Amino acid sequence: MKRLLPGFLLFAAVGMVAGTAYAQSEVFLCVDQNGVKEYKNTGDTKGCKRVSLPPLTVTSGSKPSGGGAASASKPAGPTPPDFPKVDNGTQKARDNDRRQILQDELKNEQQRLADLKKDYNDGTPERQGNERNYAKYQERVASMKDDISRSEKNIDALNRELSNLK
Repeated sequence: MKRLLPGFLLFAAVGMVAGTAYAQSEVFLCVDQNGVKEYKNTGDTKGCKRVSLPPLTVTSGSKPSGGGAASASKPAGPTPPDFPKVDNGTQKARDNDRRQILQDELKNEQQRLADLKKDYNDGTPERQGNERNYAKYQERVASMKDDISRSEKNIDALNRELSNLK
């Protein structure tokens, strides 16, 4: 478990400033034989004592953040006035560069897929000289099949990304 002291104290301080309680859990202060203090959510080790903390609170109308995709997509608040801004021309150039990079990657991935499928030969690639053992051959065929599947997924992802740009 990571040492939580600085982050925990900041989190607790922020919690004391806000509004309504959502969750509460026990916190234990553990001290090892070297005197190192550590906050944990379990007191199952020697040298741990339960710590009494004020309830965790948040401002009214807001929900505790979990760091998931929904909280990442919503801005935390208004943009600060000194935040750097990009003009439309610069942004358009960046978008065009990104589109070109994605199109180049797509072209390379499609070429790679075509080469893989050619080598795969519908599941019966030619045996190599070092594949006297049939198990080695089967292992290489399975690896080729996985590579083809991965390449197809990459192409799908690149196409999705390109469609999001338009």
